[in-house]
Amino acid sequence: MKKKLLFGVMAFMASAAVFAQTQAEPAAVSSSVQMVKYIAAALAVGIAAIGGAMAVAKIGAAAMGAMAEKPDLSGKALPYVGLAEGICLWGFLVAVLILFL
Repeated sequence: MKKKLLFGVMAFMASAAVFAQTQAEPAAVSSSVQMVKYIAAALAVGIAAIGGAMAVAKIGAAAMGAMAEKPDLSGKALPYVGLAEGICLWGFLVAVLILFL
């Protein structure tokens, strides 16, 4: 269900961008391109944040359960949570690249 929704949103954004560029005057094309860039950057950060949150929730719960049974596992479980948080940073990096390149 989530994949279908994500695909639908991306298809709508692509078709809206194409429609806006074909219907707009040359001066207005740059504003429609800017609008699509801002929406794409927002989607990149938003989807990455949601994915990172879901990953941290599952990994964090499993790490806390493992540490409750064996406290010496805390040093081994925390880097995995950090790796899941890195997903959000990649989304932010993609948004910066979209906006400034």
